[in-house]
Amino acid sequence: MAAVCLPPALGAIVGPCLYPSSIFKLRSYQSSLAFIFAVEEINRNTHILPNTSLGFELYNVKNNLRDITQNAFFCLTGMGKNIPNYTCKRKNKVAALLTGTEWETSIQVARLLNLYKYPQITFGPFDAILSDRVQFSSLYQTAQKDMSLSHGIVILMVHFNWTWVGLILIDDRNAAEFLSNLRREMDKNRVCVAFVEMIPDSQVYSGYESRTIHQNILKSSTNVVFLYDVTQYLYGLILYIGMHSITWKVWIIKSQWDVTTDVPYFIFDPLHGSLTFAQHHAEIYDFKKFIQTYKPSKYPEDYILALLWNRYFNCSFSGPNCKILGSCQPNASLEMLPGNALEMDMTEESYNVYNSVYALAHSLHEMTLKQVEIHPPGSGEVNTYPWELHPYLNNIHSKYGAGKFMGLDSQRKLEAEYDIFNLWNFPDGLRQKIKVGTFSPKAPQGQELLLSDHMIKWAIGFTELPRSVCSKSCVSGFRKSPQEGKPACCYDCTHCPDNEISNETDMDHCVRCPESHYANTEQNDCLQKAVTFLSYKDPLGMALTNLALGFSSLTAVVLGVFVKYHHTPIVKANNQALSYILLITLIFCFLCPLFFIGHPTTASCILQQSTFAVLFTVAHSTVLAKTITVVLAFKITFPGRLIRWIMISRAPNFIIPVCTLIQLVLCGVWLSTSPPYVDSDAYTEHGHIVIICNKGSTVAFHSVLAYLCSMALGSYTLAYLSRNLPDTFNEAKFITFSMLVFFSVWVTFLPVYHSTKGKLMVAMEVFSILTSSAGLLGCIFLPKCHIILFRPHRNVFHHVRNKAHSRGKVHLTA
Repeated sequence: MAAVCLPPALGAIVGPCLYPSSIFKLRSYQSSLAFIFAVEEINRNTHILPNTSLGFELYNVKNNLRDITQNAFFCLTGMGKNIPNYTCKRKNKVAALLTGTEWETSIQVARLLNLYKYPQITFGPFDAILSDRVQFSSLYQTAQKDMSLSHGIVILMVHFNWTWVGLILIDDRNAAEFLSNLRREMDKNRVCVAFVEMIPDSQVYSGYESRTIHQNILKSSTNVVFLYDVTQYLYGLILYIGMHSITWKVWIIKSQWDVTTDVPYFIFDPLHGSLTFAQHHAEIYDFKKFIQTYKPSKYPEDYILALLWNRYFNCSFSGPNCKILGSCQPNASLEMLPGNALEMDMTEESYNVYNSVYALAHSLHEMTLKQVEIHPPGSGEVNTYPWELHPYLNNIHSKYGAGKFMGLDSQRKLEAEYDIFNLWNFPDGLRQKIKVGTFSPKAPQGQELLLSDHMIKWAIGFTELPRSVCSKSCVSGFRKSPQEGKPACCYDCTHCPDNEISNETDMDHCVRCPESHYANTEQNDCLQKAVTFLSYKDPLGMALTNLALGFSSLTAVVLGVFVKYHHTPIVKANNQALSYILLITLIFCFLCPLFFIGHPTTASCILQQSTFAVLFTVAHSTVLAKTITVVLAFKITFPGRLIRWIMISRAPNFIIPVCTLIQLVLCGVWLSTSPPYVDSDAYTEHGHIVIICNKGSTVAFHSVLAYLCSMALGSYTLAYLSRNLPDTFNEAKFITFSMLVFFSVWVTFLPVYHSTKGKLMVAMEVFSILTSSAGLLGCIFLPKCHIILFRPHRNVFHHVRNKAHSRGKVHLTA
């Protein structure tokens, strides 16, 4: 018969028939039930250790160094003796020890067992320090390492959009490592820490510490708090919160703990609605049946049963020997205990106990087979020693129990899967733990978390999914603006800048709309811009078109008047041919703006600038020629050879082609280097893309204007010096005013043109062309038409002569 020790099993429950100081310790009692269940199941299994019964010893140990060491010696020595280096057992030596649940307990036992090379299997939470094969060469861990727990916790937070979370941990090396991993995962997923409470080991039982932490929780705006590794150290804090909490929170708990408690709650307790992570394990269906049949009549030596039957089923019992005397509720069983007393489903910790027993049994079985091969039956008694079991424990790789793969190699890197439970609490503390989801780190990305949201019951006070954020979400049209000195989850919401949008909540940056789109009023969508230009259908384009056609028609009428009255002195005066050229040029100048109206093309862009430049050059050179003609005509009073030759040879007429040629050269250079082209302006008019003609070379454009203004300035100067010549024949005053109008228009045009954009810029240039052309027409020709049509008596030669004599001499050198 092989034997197995299980110290400590029940934590602080000590001595026969002493009432448990805390029902929380019943989680250890379920571990002992799992231990007994596994032993009995193995003994019934003919394929494991045939012809051998697996026995056990259970030790109830207080959680202090003296009792832990003493009970370890009891297990090794036997017979209730505490004699180092001696075994008082006559047979059935202990094969191995199972320890848990706290890592301190396992370490204390391991330091002793390591001296004797006794195998030790710990079923408590995985601890990295216990994997040190140099210090603990005889120790094995059943639990898997929580390598992906921090990732699973954060995935759950992201699933519910919880970005503002509080953390409470015991200040030890395990918590420090876990906190580092958790914060790294939280940073990657933009989840912020509202507060961190690291409780020192020396203060875990402090009421003052519990009160301080509780106040910090109440002051925090977070609705979600994560509790790491709720063992007996944090249980005092949980009880304090339960008795004093008025603000309800959602608790996320990493648990290898029992949710049972003897604290009465009228309706709901603070842990109602909490979510717990527990390492996934297979269902052991026979375990529940075992608990149903686990009664004092079948296991009379279990005095804990006597205590439970006395408390919950009103059974009387004998104090000295813990025997049930009678008066019990019929059909009483552990299954009938309330949910806050003992959990019926196998816990994570109990499952590790179950696995540990199976791992040990398989190792004993393999060792037995090996010994049979080496020492056949009949060769004599074979002595075995506990340390001979180590090779088999190290190499145990088999399926056991529920068919799960088993391995005790401390260097393995298995990622545990997790079940997610929701705690429900009904009146009178009838708490239930409901599985609502799973987390599998090996699943494809995005599918690790499987959760049934509709099954979750939230803490009282939450009628819908709880929100836990530092700042309210920024709706579309706004972006997050960080608050100085606060975590990234705390921010203000600010409007997106012009022509930028945000079409999702909580966007860090607004997105600028493409040039072909514009932001709507709400700034949550980019709309397609409408293409526009100075069209004939626009009111402005229509008005300019009518002005251009009207003025060109008026100029044609003036030309017709001059042609009809070509024989009159006022038409003949100042070179009749130049007047005709100027009028014809002005007709085309008024029609020139039609190139600026309508959808721009490359041809129209080139034509509008070159045509404008050439036509106005012809007009100004004609005016310059007329001015020179006027001066020369009155200089004939004092004839000279040179002046007479100039008049006879009609030299002033050459001014037109010469000046026009110079402008053509300028335009040629302009068009050959950087010609005008079709361009678009997507920013001037909101919601529109304005199609315009880009001037190409701004230097060439301003050079053309400068050349025209210089010609206008020259004509103005000559006309101004000739202003005192006789009125009837003298166009000098009219030319002076026309050049003054032209010069004023285009000097004013430049700053106004550069301060406007889009269609208004085009309209401004068209208006300047029409205004300057109208100035020439109005100032030079309309006075003459007035005389021709309404003062014909003044349009005769003798009237001109008499008027000239009446004025006397004129000083031409003025």
